[in-house]
Amino acid sequence: MPSCATIDYAIKYGRIIPLMMDVCYSYCMDFKHPVQAIIPGTQGRVIAALAETTAELNLTEVARVASTSLAQASRILPGLVQLGLVERREVPPSSLFRLNRENLAAQVVIQLAQLRDVTLEHMGVAADELPIRPISVIVFGSFARREADRLSDIDTVIVRPDDINDDDDTWSSGVEQWSERVRSFTGNPVEVIEANQSEICEKLTTASALWRNIASDGIVVHGATLNDLRERVRA
Repeated sequence: MPSCATIDYAIKYGRIIPLMMDVCYSYCMDFKHPVQAIIPGTQGRVIAALAETTAELNLTEVARVASTSLAQASRILPGLVQLGLVERREVPPSSLFRLNRENLAAQVVIQLAQLRDVTLEHMGVAADELPIRPISVIVFGSFARREADRLSDIDTVIVRPDDINDDDDTWSSGVEQWSERVRSFTGNPVEVIEANQSEICEKLTTASALWRNIASDGIVVHGATLNDLRERVRA
């Protein structure tokens, strides 16, 4: 299936109609700006800015955090106050704004803002339900660094037990099932690097740029931690 980048290329160069016939809608989630991805435009940026903090912000601070103009922020905020999503408090000569976290709609926004962390939890749960549980599942790359946008893959390392062959049907189908499940609840392509337990211990101590990045930025969502895996090298 073509990537999001391929679809963007096709749109730019006028080949979207035949490509969409083949793809049947392939979209990816922007985990770097999840609120803005669902609520586009200035309104989404303002809501996202308020969701990032529990503090009250004046108009200038809202505009700065939302990367918008004072005029646009002042146009958007009254409507959000009217909806009950945002609280407004007058402290002359300023007005202070804060997301109303008791508001049910605001709670949905907060959950959306935390989408990356929720996704990591779901990835761990999905790994725990596999017929053969991995020794460890590590997420690395842009997703681990909080930089994943709608063009990003989700890069992962799945550590196979030493007593399971890489061509084991149950193992292989489990990894495929896990990848498809993660793709289903994120919308983003999943790239998997497989290694057995002995291999991963050695790779984490190599000078390879890839494995240095995994060792420094990797987030374990299931099983043995990176420290546990490193200790096995020394053991």
